[in-house]
Amino acid sequence: MRYEIRVEGHLSETLASTFQELDHVVMAGQTVLYGPVVDEAHLYGLLARCRSLGLRVVEMRQLPE
Repeated sequence: MRYEIRVEGHLSETLASTFQELDHVVMAGQTVLYGPVVDEAHLYGLLARCRSLGLRVVEMRQLPE
């Protein structure tokens, strides 16, 4: 599965590096994290990591294969 997680604002390279398994791009005042997600536990782990870092998730969606 591939997912896209959009968070509010521009993540610094240091913050983005905490999501090593995902690529990222900054656009329109948001940072888009995207890449493979192994399973549901991995997805919830990514969301928990966002929350623990104080990031506001504005959108999350599964990408077509």
